[in-house]
Amino acid sequence: MAYTPREAVERTGFTLDTLRYYERIGLLDSVERNAGGQRVFTDDDLTWLGILRCLRDTGMPIARMLRYAELARGGDGTFAERAELLEEHDRDIEARIAALRDEQERIREKIGWYRAQPAMADHIGGGLDVGRV
Repeated sequence: MAYTPREAVERTGFTLDTLRYYERIGLLDSVERNAGGQRVFTDDDLTWLGILRCLRDTGMPIARMLRYAELARGGDGTFAERAELLEEHDRDIEARIAALRDEQERIREKIGWYRAQPAMADHIGGGLDVGRV
């Protein structure tokens, strides 16, 4: 199936500017164009964009995304390298999740402290307690 740029935007959540940027830097390879010069996206393009969305949303740097794209274009012989790259990214995600959990615990401790304060019983959800951060 063929998709207009607008349909590709709707299906992927990327902006047109991002799609153009990804094409310009080589993350999005060989997008077809119609007779009027407008980009025409295929199901394969949208699948690839879905992978890029996942990588971007999980914090993979553009340089590493470009390396992944280069490996993907290299064919089946790059499976091991792609797996290693994704495993490294997975470890990075795990570390970020652990760090967020630590920070979440600090926030929950602070919430507990506020809730335990006698003066807070009458003002929960009230104004900003600037004096006690």
